Amino acid sequence: MELPKDPSERFRIVLDGRKAFDVVGLGMNAVDHLCVVPSYPRFNTKTEVVQYDLQPGGPVASALVVVARMGLKAKYIGKVGADEPGMLQRRSLEADNVDISSLVIEPGARSQYAFIIIDRRTGERTILWGRDRRLDFRPGELAREDVCAGRLLHLDGEDQEAGLVAAAWAREAGIPVVMDLDRVKERTRDLIRMADFLITSASFPEELTGVADPAGALRAMRDLCPGFLAVTLGAGGAAALFGDECVHFPAFPVEAADTTGAGDVFHGAFLYGLLQNWPAGRIMKFANATAALGCTRIGVRAGIPALGDALRLAGLDMP
Repeated sequence: MELPKDPSERFRIVLDGRKAFDVVGLGMNAVDHLCVVPSYPRFNTKTEVVQYDLQPGGPVASALVVVARMGLKAKYIGKVGADEPGMLQRRSLEADNVDISSLVIEPGARSQYAFIIIDRRTGERTILWGRDRRLDFRPGELAREDVCAGRLLHLDGEDQEAGLVAAAWAREAGIPVVMDLDRVKERTRDLIRMADFLITSASFPEELTGVADPAGALRAMRDLCPGFLAVTLGAGGAAALFGDECVHFPAFPVEAADTTGAGDVFHGAFLYGLLQNWPAGRIMKFANATAALGCTRIGVRAGIPALGDALRLAGLDMP
């Protein structure tokens, strides 16, 4: 893939229109316990929860919901336990027309969960989460035909061994690989070498490279990842590398109720724009607007905006 030299250029990638799905996603799903509090509690105090909700979430699963709600075909590959949270996740994905024929129910495992403390004043959140390692795929459990069933493959970095296998199959099949990473693990460097598009959380570049400056950290990542490099910066918007220049894309101001999953929604919107063959700058602007609107409701998926609303906030014409 030839990377764009500036935001006005398009990504020169080949997308196979014969595939059954636009995006296949392999990665985490979760059930989020959302607790809104008047302000973040101090240690050794009691704080009243002023609003509570239980909603489905998870980075890859939620990004696919964005894609599906915008009219494209998405397929999810992952695992849940044979418990009520797992059933909630299955029902939610089916309701959003995400294909779950490759979702595995793992007997004896607990579905992934998160307790999310949301500051009512700012919408900022703190996440406490847990994942049963039995939700990782064992060798031989993934099917190549499922992984390669889409025009794009979207991965996170939690189940690294499965991600490495899936990325290798996708690259062999000429399918671009998009990655969402937010923490450095044992085989992260191996994984990012296989990314065509790597969009990370704000803390990831410094954690990986030791470089505190976001622009400098992105440049340092160039030696590790040959693909398109970008970082989401919360209220600071996002930034991406074009040649040696780090271009900043400002956030859209909204009244934030909950910033949970803003990065997940950004990734879903990025996938959508990539599949439309938009210029890189338009995709980044659209993803920022979609993520901003996602923060105006409590929960990751509750705030996912309609396509037209995201385009209007971004000041973009309908495609």
